[in-house]
Amino acid sequence: MRIDPLLRALSEPTRLRIMRLLAHMELAVGELAQVLGQSQPRVSRHIRILCDAGLAERRKEGSWVFLRSAVSDHGKPSLGTAAARLLALAEQEDSAFAARCAEDRRHLAAIRAGREASAQAYFARHAAEWDTLRRLHGADEPVEAALVEALDGGNLGTLLDVGTGTGRMAELLAERASHVTALDKSPEMLRIARARLQVLPASKVDLVQGDFSALPFAQEAFDTVLFHQVLHFAQEPEAVLAEAARVLRPSGRIAIVDLAAHEREELRERHAHARLGFTDEQMLALLSDAGLVPQTPVALPGNPLTVKIWTARRECATAPAGTKKNTPKRKTAV
Repeated sequence: MRIDPLLRALSEPTRLRIMRLLAHMELAVGELAQVLGQSQPRVSRHIRILCDAGLAERRKEGSWVFLRSAVSDHGKPSLGTAAARLLALAEQEDSAFAARCAEDRRHLAAIRAGREASAQAYFARHAAEWDTLRRLHGADEPVEAALVEALDGGNLGTLLDVGTGTGRMAELLAERASHVTALDKSPEMLRIARARLQVLPASKVDLVQGDFSALPFAQEAFDTVLFHQVLHFAQEPEAVLAEAARVLRPSGRIAIVDLAAHEREELRERHAHARLGFTDEQMLALLSDAGLVPQTPVALPGNPLTVKIWTARRECATAPAGTKKNTPKRKTAV
């Protein structure tokens, strides 16, 4: 990071306000414009300057563009970290700046409330579908408790929640992880997850749009990878698990929560299930072929469907056979 563009980026009051807002949460460009009371093109120009200076990062999610702070409180000291701390100190000592930031945060609270209202409306529209599925395999709480136990209840390190959906599992496991990356293919589901996860520190969680068959991350990027009621959507689960193994670090763990093999054909049409669950033999073969070492599965019988929790470790230090040689880079600003 160079000092000249950084100082130029911090020379304008609006950009200082943007930096203080991004210290609290990731925001869409349109949301920033709403909070700041400025036009979106004008805010976009400020964003470009902050990104060019290395103080902020853009991320595209469907037709939306989100902005987050590129400054981390962790690791070695940097100019960006020093700038962020300077702004935090300025808010404590400069009463006019503090008042402006407080007003921005009041507008930000309205944004958060809007997200939550949108999430509740979505849940209300789809409640009947989810209730139907829950009746087939029982309550969520015992499954979640069993998952935590299967993961030894300890530190998960860097966690990738594949197919995060509403963000429930990311929220549940966040306190056990050093960092959470919540990935989903659906922009609408990511907006729901963002409403749920906005209570977490902005530096704690990333929400990423992507496909589980081509994960947009570097090799050996995560300590733990989770598939919670996701793998049955995969047309080729072997390719999905090979991708998961690719981004898993040596000694890292994978956990798969899904349905045991069943014959409820209606789930194909009503809920787009590509697979009617998995047998232990199928899962053992899938995990082993991905270069993973399976552990003893856990069964949670329901009526009529049973939920299974399969876990495995990656014990080799080299990429599993069958993974891609040209690995995609870790997500970059768009």
